[in-house]
Parts: sequence; C-alpha cells; structure tokens
Amino acid sequence: MTATSAASTAPELGTPELRAPAGALPIGKGWRDLAESSDIVFPFDGSVFAHAPVSTAADSRDALDAAEAARPEVAALTTAERKAILQGIHDRLRADAQRFEDLLVLETGKPRADCRVEVNRTIVTLQATIEEASHVTGETVPLDVQELGRGMIGYYTRKPAGVIVAIAGFNYPLLLATHKLAPAIAAGCPVIVKPAPNTPLATLELLAITRDVLAEHGVTGAAVQLVNGGPEVGETLVQDPRAAVVSFTGSAKIGHLIAKQAAPRKALLELGSNTGFIVAADADIEAAVDAVFRGGFYANGQACISVQRVVLESPIAERFTARLIERMGEIVVGDPRDITTNVAPVINEASGERIRAMVDRALAAGAALLTPGTIPAGGAEDETAAAVPPIVLGDVPREVDAWCEEIFGPVVCLTTVDSVDEAIDLVNDSRYGLQAAVYTASLESAFAAIERLEVGGVVVNEIPGFRSDIMPYGGVKDSGIGREGPRYAIEEYTVTRMAMIRPRARS
Repeated sequence: MTATSAASTAPELGTPELRAPAGALPIGKGWRDLAESSDIVFPFDGSVFAHAPVSTAADSRDALDAAEAARPEVAALTTAERKAILQGIHDRLRADAQRFEDLLVLETGKPRADCRVEVNRTIVTLQATIEEASHVTGETVPLDVQELGRGMIGYYTRKPAGVIVAIAGFNYPLLLATHKLAPAIAAGCPVIVKPAPNTPLATLELLAITRDVLAEHGVTGAAVQLVNGGPEVGETLVQDPRAAVVSFTGSAKIGHLIAKQAAPRKALLELGSNTGFIVAADADIEAAVDAVFRGGFYANGQACISVQRVVLESPIAERFTARLIERMGEIVVGDPRDITTNVAPVINEASGERIRAMVDRALAAGAALLTPGTIPAGGAEDETAAAVPPIVLGDVPREVDAWCEEIFGPVVCLTTVDSVDEAIDLVNDSRYGLQAAVYTASLESAFAAIERLEVGGVVVNEIPGFRSDIMPYGGVKDSGIGREGPRYAIEEYTVTRMAMIRPRARS
C-alpha cells in the first residue's frame, strides 16, 4: 500500500455521555418515548456503540401538527429573542465541543482532525447566524415609476415562510443540520430535522441543547423537532403541504425525488458533484499537488466538493503525476480516533463495495492504477469491507462512472489535455456543477475559469473543497438549487410581503 498504515495510538472511546433522554426523540412540545431503535455502528471496526430511537410516519405527521401549531409563536419572536436563543445554543455547543468531536468520530468514522474541523465550523456558523438575524430586512419600492403609483408609498418586508423540513447527510451531520436549523430560528420558522439514519446522534444532541435553550426563553419545544428513520419518515414530511420549505443535502437521485414530492413548494437541494480541478501549465506544481493531497482525501473522500477529476495541462502532467504519487506515502491510513490519521474506512460496507466496484470498472476500461499496492478489488483480511485505501487513477476514460459520477470516497482521477480552454470544456462536460478549482499564475486563465465554469463556486489557487460558512454555497445543474450560508438560507426561509400604501384615498 502506498499510503502509510500506522499502528493505532488512539485512545479507546466509550460512548460519550448523551444528554438526550434515552429512547426518546424531540417530537411535539416534549420528548416522545419510542419502542423501536437502531444500532449505530463505528465504521472503523463495525462495532455497535450506541442505539438511536427510530420514529414512524405517524410520528412525522404529529411533528408537522406540532410545528404548524407553533408557527405563530415562533414567527412572533423578536429579533432580540431569536439572537438570544442562537447565542445560547452557540455557547452550550462551544463548551461541549470535545464531547461532540468524540461522538462524530464514532458515528461518522471520519478522522478526528476532520471531526474537530466540523465542530469548529458549526460554532462559526452559529455565530454568523446570530449576526445575520439582525439583517432580516426589506426595502422601499418606487411605485411612482408608473403613473398609477403617483403619491403612493411602497416597501416590502420579509416574513417567515412557515415550517422548514431539514434533511441532512451522513458525512457532516452536525454542521449540515446547523446550516439548516440556525437560519430557521433566525427567520422565525419552526423546523423539523431528519438526520441520516446511520449518523443521528450528534444531531440529536444538538436538538437536546436547543430544546434546553428554548425552555430557558419560554419558547415551545415544538419550534425545533427531530424525527429519525427510513424513507417513509422523510417522505411523510416532504409530501405534506404544511412543509413550506424542504432543505435537503444528499444524493442527486434522492434530491430529484424530493423535488418532485415537494412541488410546488420550495425545495433547496445540495446534491454533490464530481469536482473538477484544473492545473494549468503555469501553475505552482508543488502547491497544486499539495491541494490534491489535502483536498482529495479529507473526510475519507466523503465530501461533495473533494477533488475527484484532475485535469492536467500536458506540459506539466508528467511532473505533477510523479510528485503526487511520491507524496501519497505521507497519507496515514488507520484508526479515526487517532489525531494523526488522514484516511479511515468509509461510512459502511456498502459504500466501500460501491467505491471499489467503480475503481474496478475504470481499470477494466483502461485506466491505470498509479498507487500500486492498493487493493481496489477488496479489503485485506484484517480490514472491514468499508476500508478503502487512498487511490489515484491515471488516464481515466471519460465515459466510466468513476469520471462521470460522484465517487464519494478517497479516489482521485487524472487526465491530460492540451489547453486551459479544453480543460474548462472537459470540467463542464458533466451533469454536476457544485464547485471547481483552477491552479494558475495567469489572471487571464483564472478569469476564464470564473466566467466559463458551470458551477456554483470557482476557487482559484486553493482546494475546490474550500467553503467559508458565511458564503452563498450551492450548485447548478444536477448539483442542486438554492444557496446555504446563514444570510442566504434565511432569505430562502422567508417570503417577501409587499406593502402598497396610498396615504389618502382617491375620490
């Protein structure tokens, strides 16, 4: 194996203390005891370390009833009250950061360093939402641009849209839920959160904190609820006309289905990508290699904007490839509890098998395995089926799914072109368009990429996985619709209400 497999020096972690009541979910104003539960598995070794309550479609309907009943109370919260609630959540989570980090390591299997980043970004997101809560404003409209409006006053305000349904993915369960929950509170909307079934615990703990803060401010617990379970639990929420906005992070396949089920109500979709990374002939090669090294394998490659398709301009392709393969030996593969680990097993065995099958198909079609010693066809005897080593493929045919679709694992694909223009066209030749990056010393090439790449965000001389949690984040094409980031999510969760006033009625 080209990457380093280190003996674990990680501390043994028992299940961190859970504040949520055992066997219960926050449904309605209080906590509902549920008879059914599911095993929560540590992806590194497949061991069951906790159990999570599982709800039903009937629980989803009850949550919608409670959220709809809470709408007037939540909408009536003053800006100061909304900010105080968000500040309370922020302060509690920040004081409890280590516990959340430990919990994320266990339920996601991501390396500790990535889980620490997730907790820190969650704290930043809450702080940013507190600030944006003061800016839910409208503006005046010059109605007298038409003669009919002479003498009239016009302005609009932003009002809460109604009940928000927030469905988060497994890879960043705490951060993704916060990017939906916090703006909903700032907008004055009740919110029902549905985490991914295999990673519900950190989100449930966030809800426990939030419920405590709501109680301190005399606000109904029905303002923030959580359901957990299979597809029928989410479908019940999405299809109900009381769900004013559905915000979903996950696969394109499920996102497209949700958009149909929610129509004609608003659906905000963040659906992943097969991220393009262009390296121009004039790029700083060492910096570009480092960017692929940093951006292709974090979170075990399970990030929708991790590096997947690397498009190299021909004069530097050989040098770039040789240096990247040389550096692959620096990657530490091992126990995610160890702070030195870079790559650990993916979320479950099904994901591992899917990723290896994509690699196998690429190799059968003519791609080259540039990381000899990796095991693309299956795990070693002492590894779980979820273990996928960091893999680099060269000369990847552009019709195979490892190039065309989202791998969502620690696999990077390389190809070579003759110009930056050709590279831009190749990156655009995809059904996805979330973010892309270009490494270049040329302003002309940088601005060509910014102008022509069909994506929601273009990154110049940094990894395509760069995301500031305050920026408008989202994609185009099959990567979704709508934008996250506190300011932009608040806008998505509110509707304009226009006021048109004639101070004195015409006779």
